[in-house]
Amino acid sequence: NGDRIAFQSTRRNGKSNDIWILEPNAPESARLALAAEDGSWWAASDWSKDDTRLLVRQYVSITDSRVQLLDLSTGERRLLLGGAAEPARTLGIDPVFSADGKGIYVATDIGSDVTRLGYLDLASGELEVITDEIGWDVSAFTMNDDRSQAAFVVNEGGIDRLHLIDTQTREYAVVESIPIGVIRGMAFSPAGDRLALVLDTATSPSDVFTLALGDDRLESGELVRWTFSEVGGLDSDSFAAPELISYPTFDRVDGDPRQIPAFVYRPEGEGPFPVIVWIHGGPEGQFRPRFRSTVQMWISKLGAAVIAPNVRGSSGYGRDYVRLDNGFKREDSVKDIGALLDWIATRPDLDSSRVAVYGGSYGGYMVLASLVHYSGRLKAAVDIVGISNFVTFLENTQDYRRDLRRVEYGDERDPEMRSFLEKISPNKNAHKMTVPLFVAQGQNDPRVPVTESQQIVKAVREAGYDVWYMNALNEGHGFRKKENSDLYRAIVVLFFEKYLLDDGTGSEEPDYSH
Repeated sequence: NGDRIAFQSTRRNGKSNDIWILEPNAPESARLALAAEDGSWWAASDWSKDDTRLLVRQYVSITDSRVQLLDLSTGERRLLLGGAAEPARTLGIDPVFSADGKGIYVATDIGSDVTRLGYLDLASGELEVITDEIGWDVSAFTMNDDRSQAAFVVNEGGIDRLHLIDTQTREYAVVESIPIGVIRGMAFSPAGDRLALVLDTATSPSDVFTLALGDDRLESGELVRWTFSEVGGLDSDSFAAPELISYPTFDRVDGDPRQIPAFVYRPEGEGPFPVIVWIHGGPEGQFRPRFRSTVQMWISKLGAAVIAPNVRGSSGYGRDYVRLDNGFKREDSVKDIGALLDWIATRPDLDSSRVAVYGGSYGGYMVLASLVHYSGRLKAAVDIVGISNFVTFLENTQDYRRDLRRVEYGDERDPEMRSFLEKISPNKNAHKMTVPLFVAQGQNDPRVPVTESQQIVKAVREAGYDVWYMNALNEGHGFRKKENSDLYRAIVVLFFEKYLLDDGTGSEEPDYSH
């Protein structure tokens, strides 16, 4: 009823992701509602109609997340979905109560490779799958005030598709008028006659739109744009839109080469263009066709093509795909980069002799690992806040993240896993990294500590190879302050001008005065 807030905090001991409750007008009233003692991540999702219970989510790993019902008077928890006996993902949406409180709407991959929207009856425990015919993850969900209508988003290979659903009949329909892009921040108007959303496309930054809704809960009308985000006076019509492609990699599925999806941005003209391979972090992240000013700048100023692969381990392609790089399979995702280099070599519009790799956080590890394995096929590399040694990373990352990361990368306390992680860590293979490297880091990074960058810079320099190093003393995980991000972006362009654009003809050094 609006008199209390449930929130997640590590305030109790600095590492446990607990759930707290407070009254907004009396912050001192905050009390602990759920103490997380197992290293997993907990968060409140929805209040019951009588405010006596909370739906809560528990995140153990990318393939093991659970929905529980918390009784606020007794502290007792009831497991509704997932668990050690039946691990499942319930990450797509915050589970919410139905209008009558007798059930919940949730996205889960129980019985499926993708997360499907379902309705769980609280009395019987029976799960009714609603989107069984859709072969992609449900990634967002919101309901109107009386919970008679809802909207949900399906992530189709990185592109969002909006659907409307009648919660009484469970019937749904896709909204065809939404441009290709990424949707977030959905909300129904109080009257329920419009749906607000934020739409981010490859050629325009995040902007707010409203979608008119008809009397029929599956009908929609005019899409109205309310904001026009600032693009520095540039002509947004000149921005490049990506093409979604797939390329074969080293292993097979049902007898055929596994296909790796990727988004390809190309400058105007025939090429061949130098190539920048953008590797996302996570590792469970997914590169999606939202607006990226950096990509547009590289295309415009460097004349480079940009390819963003969603290598194995990426989310958005099902439970099996996201687990393909776990533990001892870590370097299989690096092989997907090698397969991309093979694909680039087959393209007449791309210059396979001028390829750079770029990535941050886990993507930074992928950049460094690519240098270990493919230096002979690369011209330059940019590593932002990247992991250079998995053992030191796991030992030094913040307490609140350590157990969550061990599930993905492996437990460094196990001797066999520790030996493997040391073996594949880039700082142990610096003598193989013969390509010019730029490393960027924030001094106060709680996720990937500054020591990860320091040790790779030291190792590569001791091996006798070039490293540019930028350490922002007032930053954390990535650059957020304008003075740092502006400088960093300029350095990246200069770095690529010097090392990527050189075609080997002995041309003059570029003019750095700008």
